[in-house]
Amino acid sequence: MKEGTKWFAWMQELLSLSQAGLTYSQIQYDIERYVRLKEIAAEIAAYQSDESLEHVKGLFAQETGYQTPKIDVRGAVFHEGKVVLVRERVDNDKWTLPGGWGEQGLSPSQNAEREVLEETGLTVKAIKLAGVYDRARHATTQSPWTIYKLFFICEVLSGELTPSFETPEVKWFAEHELPLEDEISTGRVCRYMIERMFEHYRYPEMPTDFE
Repeated sequence: MKEGTKWFAWMQELLSLSQAGLTYSQIQYDIERYVRLKEIAAEIAAYQSDESLEHVKGLFAQETGYQTPKIDVRGAVFHEGKVVLVRERVDNDKWTLPGGWGEQGLSPSQNAEREVLEETGLTVKAIKLAGVYDRARHATTQSPWTIYKLFFICEVLSGELTPSFETPEVKWFAEHELPLEDEISTGRVCRYMIERMFEHYRYPEMPTDFE
């Protein structure tokens, strides 16, 4: 979706109100009104973006229940002064720290370790929560959901770099070798966040960044 101003906040609020109403209301007339609120939110998003109304409705339909923030975990894996980055097939082959949505039944650190293994072939141990960021304050593209991003510093236990279907290229980068900003999947991580992870790697006593 395009970067927006007031319309985006209004759309998010309508979506949140509609989902809360659909979760708790037991009156049919109210349920119909909340369904319509959700449709209006989708119409606003489609009108203001390059997406079709059908696509936006499908996206919104994936969410049920009371709306709460989503959790995105990222693993900053270091070895001999270098960090692992992966190319994301689904985002025009741009670079990012390995990671993804947190899954049920696992702790945040376990989720980060799982994502790293799946995307890089490395078995790692999360040793520090380095940052907790609100995606909306950093990403250059917007999401209808509120997303909290958890960044963990990880050390390698075993394994070798192994590409996956989702990440066809996996590579070690020194800090001076990092990709340029337009080569990075900024919906997932910004270049300055990766640089910040290098600081946490060099100075493990630094406190966790949070907002």
